[in-house]
Parts: sequence; C-alpha cells; structure tokens
Amino acid sequence: MKILVINAGSSSLKYQLLDMPEGKVLAKGLCERIGIDGKYKYEAKGEKLEGETPMATHSDAIRFLTSMLVDPAKGVISDMKEIDAVGHRVVSGGEKLYESVLVTAESKKAIEECIPLAPLHNPANLTGISACEEVMPGVPQVAVFDTAFHAKMPKKAYIYALPYEYYEKYGVRRYGFHGTSHRFVSEQCAKAMGKDIKDLRIITCHLGNGSSIAAVDHGVSVDTSMGFTPLEGLPMGTRCGNIDPAIVETIAVKENLTVSQVLNILNKKSGVLGVSGVSSDFRDIAAAAKEGNERAALANDMFVYAVKKFIGAYAAAMGGVDAIVFTAGVGENDKTFRLKMTEGLEFMGVKVDPVKNDTRGKIAEITADGATVRTFVIPTNEELVIAMDTEAIAKAAK
Repeated sequence: MKILVINAGSSSLKYQLLDMPEGKVLAKGLCERIGIDGKYKYEAKGEKLEGETPMATHSDAIRFLTSMLVDPAKGVISDMKEIDAVGHRVVSGGEKLYESVLVTAESKKAIEECIPLAPLHNPANLTGISACEEVMPGVPQVAVFDTAFHAKMPKKAYIYALPYEYYEKYGVRRYGFHGTSHRFVSEQCAKAMGKDIKDLRIITCHLGNGSSIAAVDHGVSVDTSMGFTPLEGLPMGTRCGNIDPAIVETIAVKENLTVSQVLNILNKKSGVLGVSGVSSDFRDIAAAAKEGNERAALANDMFVYAVKKFIGAYAAAMGGVDAIVFTAGVGENDKTFRLKMTEGLEFMGVKVDPVKNDTRGKIAEITADGATVRTFVIPTNEELVIAMDTEAIAKAAK
C-alpha cells in the first residue's frame, strides 16, 4: 500500500511517499516559499534534485510534487492511482480528536475549531488537506495528530490551576505536542533495550527549533512540557517557553501593545533568538558563543538548564526512570548539548560516555559504564508513524 505523507506549513510542504507495511521511502521532498517564488527539493532512486518553480498555492505545490512522482525519468510510480491514501500531520486535535481519523467534513470542522490551540500550525495543516482533496479527489485522507499520544495523561497533569469553568467551557488544559515523535522514539527505545515498553519508564527529549519533553510511563504519556499550545515548556528557537503570565500585561502596557501582539512576540521573537539576539538556529548560537558572545552562551545555558529540570521532574513524577532518549534536530545531532544536559545527573543514575556520545543520525546507546539509567540517541520518524496510522484507517474504511 503506497501512502503519501504530507506535513504542510504556512509556506512550505514536506512530503514522503512510503510503501507500506515495509515502510520503505520511495521518494521524499520539500516545497517551500509557496506563494513567494517557489523552491523545491526532491529525492528518489538515490538522486537528489533542487530548483525553483512557481507555486502560488499549496495546490500548486501538490500538483508539482505529484508530477515529480509520476515523471517517466525521475518518478517512482507510473500513475497517481497507485497512491492508496494520504496521511496528514495535524498539530492539534483538542479533546474531540484524540486519535487519528479519516478526513471528513466533520473532522475538518473539528480541526478548524482547534485553530486557537495551534494558531501557527492547524490553518496550514487544513490548507494541505484541502489542496490534496482538490488534486487527488476520492483518495482517502487521514489526519494524524501531534496531541494524540498525550491523550491519556492523568487529569492532575493536564488541568491548570485556573477556574475549572474555563476547562469546561473553552477546553483550557494541557494537550501536549510532538506526540508522533515521542510515541515513535519511546517504542524504538524499548526495542533497543529488548524489553516491553509496558515495563519501562522513559523520558523522551524532542529537542530542536521546537522542543518538548515527555514522561512515558509503561507506554503511556503521563506528562509533557508543551501545554495548551506549543508555546509552553522549554525555551525554543523563537518561543519563550515557561514564563510568569503577568509578563504579558507588563509588556503590553509598557510597549503599548495588544495581547495578540505580545503573544506574537512570545511565539516568534523570543526563545533563544530573543535572548541571544543572534539567531533561532542553535548552530548559529553555538558558533557565536565560541566567539565570545555572552548572550549566545546564556541562551545555550538556559536551554540546557531547562532540559535538566524537566528530566528531573519527570523522573520524580514516574517514581524513577529506566531510560532517557534524545531525538530531533538538536537531540540527534548535537553531542555537546547531550553531554551538558546529562552532566550533574549522576545522582539519579544518569551518565553518558563521551566516546559513545560522538554519534549522530542513527540509533545509538551512549550510556557510560556503571550508569543505572540507559541513555539513547534515536532519530525520530514521524512520517512512518503517520503512514502506519493512515494505512490502518484507510484499510478499515474500505
């Protein structure tokens, strides 16, 4: 069964075509600067291509990528009819959509209702769905939610200490995000340990431009750092993470801004970008710190400190921890960050071997001899999780 996986952003569209159930990637690529000048990357048959092509809308991007897939020379399928279903990454499903669903008029309406929970993501995800409906009419489409893996959190973890009526009336609660990633790497960690995930307590650290940590207790996410929206938790590339809510009013009054304008700052101009004044890219910040930029060094230190605090908190929440997993752009590729984030955690049985830690882009155990908590680097594969759910739901819908 061939599944096309779509991850639509506001001006970009990432995709993979997978052959299921083997999970073989037949082709993958990226369309970006949609609505501007249109750039693309395409990889198939061991060949990588990139260039420019006009893409005024996401529908144009879908048409372009599908033309590449069926191209006689560069393509991997002979006809679009070979695509059996399309799986879409959708950031928030709220409380109504707590598991992957077939895309229908009702489910699209529910996704639209969740826009306030993920204002930067859900509109783009809906755009991707609509574009695929236009270009591939009749092909089953499935929405897979970042929030789904966290749906079983206990109430004590997801209710905020606010008037309870706000939860009842408006759904104000912790939802969590990056669920497909946390689900995948926790399952892979259990396999790497040769154990049943139901017997393990795992802390998964998805660290990148967007970052979150999850406490996975016996296969269930019982707490996670992101909250009502992806703004809560760790300081990220441009997001502030945890702050005193009263700061919003202070900035609004002092700078003569609306609440919406302040939230835009917290989402797009804060995090390590705001502190460093250099970049939202951790590689740029690390380079600036090496050159003596004190604010860049501070941004790095704040990020490391926040990760350590969450690891300690989640070990306490689960009554211990058996394994820690690092994943995503920073987690998978930055050995310096991994080492710093585990330094000082020897008291709880965590210690990383510097030689084993010199790894990136592959599954690797980096536990030092004598450590009682095992530590892993595991590349995430959200596209595979989306394809697996899409295959199951599309088959059931036939």
